[in-house]
Amino acid sequence: MPDHSKGDLTGELSGLDFAAVSPGEFARIVKGLSTKELGEVMRGDLRTRVLSEVFGRMRQQFRPEAAGPLEALIRWRITGESDEVYETTIADGVCTVGAGRSAAEPRTTLVMADADFLRLVSGNGNPVTMFMMRRLKIAGDVGLASGLTRYFDIPKA
Repeated sequence: MPDHSKGDLTGELSGLDFAAVSPGEFARIVKGLSTKELGEVMRGDLRTRVLSEVFGRMRQQFRPEAAGPLEALIRWRITGESDEVYETTIADGVCTVGAGRSAAEPRTTLVMADADFLRLVSGNGNPVTMFMMRRLKIAGDVGLASGLTRYFDIPKA
């Protein structure tokens, strides 16, 4: 894990090959960073790389046996430096991910800030607590949203 005590966290992480970072290691990195530091990470090109890697891994971390016959489009809106939208489609035991907003109507939409998103997908944030504290906003099927974490192999820090 990078030593960010000298204050150049973004510089240290910009050289990191996120594809080579295991989900558990990613969870430990996120756990070790403050909200302010997570905000620093989620700027510019580094933000794009982190979001691409996280959403790209959803396919591999999907648990089809847990999803069963579920068919749903989940829209993720990550706020921060700019709003980024990704969509996760679960159908026929397969999870597909796309960047951007499609014309299709999502079954549920999740809206959260950068730091909260990183905590959620790294197993460092409790979605129920985040929802109750209004750090996670849900539109549509709240039941689906509340169970999303069981459909993915979420790392533990």
